[in-house]
Amino acid sequence: MAFAENTAVPVERSRAEIEKLLKKHGCSKFLVGNDDETHRAMVQFQAKNRIVRFLVTLPDPKDKLYSKDRNGWMLSPSGVQKKVEQAERQRWRALLLVIKAKLESVESHIATFEEEFMAQIVMPNDRTVGELMTPVIERAYTSGAMPRVMLPEAVKDEQPAAIEGVTVKH
Repeated sequence: MAFAENTAVPVERSRAEIEKLLKKHGCSKFLVGNDDETHRAMVQFQAKNRIVRFLVTLPDPKDKLYSKDRNGWMLSPSGVQKKVEQAERQRWRALLLVIKAKLESVESHIATFEEEFMAQIVMPNDRTVGELMTPVIERAYTSGAMPRVMLPEAVKDEQPAAIEGVTVKH
């Protein structure tokens, strides 16, 4: 059962609540947008001298998941659209919850800003820490060995001195 799976809150209201929440916590340079071709939404902002980016996969009306009702009956095009819109409202409510929880954790001194938002922090090469570290973590678990260099993908297109203390031989 997904959080807010039956929500009636419009996407626009959830987006506005996210912006209001971020402003309340001193964030700036708020940016939000959708890419209808890739079915992704982005929320980006600046906080604590860092750029933070959340990418959310939105429902694709062509996905078979949205073509049938609970009983397995095929839905009409309008039925598919209603199901997709509901899933999109749910994702935006969930994103609001995630951001709110992370900010509360920081405010309550449960975690630092960097600890809470690490995966979403945008590095100078426009990739998030999560994008950079996910393959490194996967290789470590697959091989059972710690990597010698933690961010080989992060520095392969950069000058070796770009990340202090890390050098990679090409």
